[in-house]
Amino acid sequence: MGGDAAFILAAVCAFVAVAAAGFALVPGDTGKARKSRMAVAVGEPVRRGARKVAALDSAAQKRKQIQETLKDLEDRQKAERKKSLTLKARLEQAGLKATPVQFWLASAALGAGGALAIMAAGLHILMALAVGFVAGLGLPRWVLGMMRKRRQAQFTSHFADALDIITRGIKSGLPLNECLKVIAREAESPVRQEFQLLVEGVQVGVELDEGLRRMMARMPLPELSFFMIVLVIQQKTGGNLSEALGNLSAVLRARKMMREKVAALSSEAKASAFIIGSLPPAVAGMVSVMSPSYMAPLFTTPIGQLLLMGGVMWMGIGIMVMRGMINFKM
Repeated sequence: MGGDAAFILAAVCAFVAVAAAGFALVPGDTGKARKSRMAVAVGEPVRRGARKVAALDSAAQKRKQIQETLKDLEDRQKAERKKSLTLKARLEQAGLKATPVQFWLASAALGAGGALAIMAAGLHILMALAVGFVAGLGLPRWVLGMMRKRRQAQFTSHFADALDIITRGIKSGLPLNECLKVIAREAESPVRQEFQLLVEGVQVGVELDEGLRRMMARMPLPELSFFMIVLVIQQKTGGNLSEALGNLSAVLRARKMMREKVAALSSEAKASAFIIGSLPPAVAGMVSVMSPSYMAPLFTTPIGQLLLMGGVMWMGIGIMVMRGMINFKM
């Protein structure tokens, strides 16, 4: 019995000695280590949350900067839109180098010539004044508007191709200014002339956004406005310019297709309006050839001349109303 107790006591002492040696060799979990691990475990979510908050703040600041840029561009475009309604701006938009004074002198000469021609034909003085008024004020402005619209239509038809060239140039590694120079050399008219003026302005120190605003004054089109907005926002906030211009090119081509579709659908109404508008003068001309004595009082008597002038005026009003009904703007 005494031997068994001694054996158990020796085994317990040996176990205690091995345990003490193990604790001595393996470092314990001190309070500092526990605090460090707790700090790491708690700090990682905190850091992730801080990074997320910083990213949200950066996105909010970028969004705010874009909104401020768009508002500034909108205000400037409103001011430029008012300037584009002046005669000087319309002459520039039509591609003419004449000054407003020259335009008014030519209009006055044309009006005076028309009035003198009617008076020389022996017609009523009121008809002479009406013809002079139309020839001096209406006809020159109508011709100027036609030239302006034709030049803008030519610009719109070739502008999407120019954007494709800029997109491919940027993707190949060319800077934006070099791509603009390529357009100024290789594009179709009038896109080439407008980009030449833009490139020349940038070369002499004009800022790109200011050069684009000047181009907008010469060519006030929504397509060019989209292009200016994309470039100005990209300069201030960054981003993938080639992707943005590629998307803009696709949008402009879709607008062009829609415009052509609307023109095709409204062609029947335009043909009907043309036929209806041409019937009265055509019938009057035919009757004058077949029976001159029947139509002579309309041109020789004062009452007939007044009636003729009133008919021409009402015909003009009717043509303008029909034109407004079939002219769809996009």
